[in-house]
Amino acid sequence: MKKIDIQTIAVNGIIAAAYAALTLLLAPISYGSIQMRISELMIFLAFYNKKYIPGLVLGCFLSNLASPLGVYDIVFGTCATLLAVIAMWKVQNRYLGALLGGVFNGLIVGAELTLVFKELPFYLNAFYVFVGEVVILMIGAIVFGLVEKNSAVMKVLHAK
Repeated sequence: MKKIDIQTIAVNGIIAAAYAALTLLLAPISYGSIQMRISELMIFLAFYNKKYIPGLVLGCFLSNLASPLGVYDIVFGTCATLLAVIAMWKVQNRYLGALLGGVFNGLIVGAELTLVFKELPFYLNAFYVFVGEVVILMIGAIVFGLVEKNSAVMKVLHAK
């Protein structure tokens, strides 16, 4: 089993804190049936290195502790992010990763919203969450495409 070093733990703590802080700072657009979590841009870190996955999932979990949807968002929202970051790590194309992130969040968070807000149909919830997530993740795909042109940053992102 590979040993986890202190630097990896610290970096994941910073990622988790940044994700949670950004989500909470922009809370009015981060929660609810129509949401655009700017912090989701960070899930592209998993595209470059799987060692960032724990920090991203922990950041989502911490953010969801403050969600007005309570335990539903803690469980469903965190699960959706976990699946999105795993997909982001596994695929070889940023845009496909963005689409998969949108699908996972749309379906899972859409189901969550349907459980909480019974008067709203699943397909509408799933569609709104999917669109918000895909918009953010497509922006992220473009931004990280530009970041890839900086060899110094890429060296840090791929650091083992």
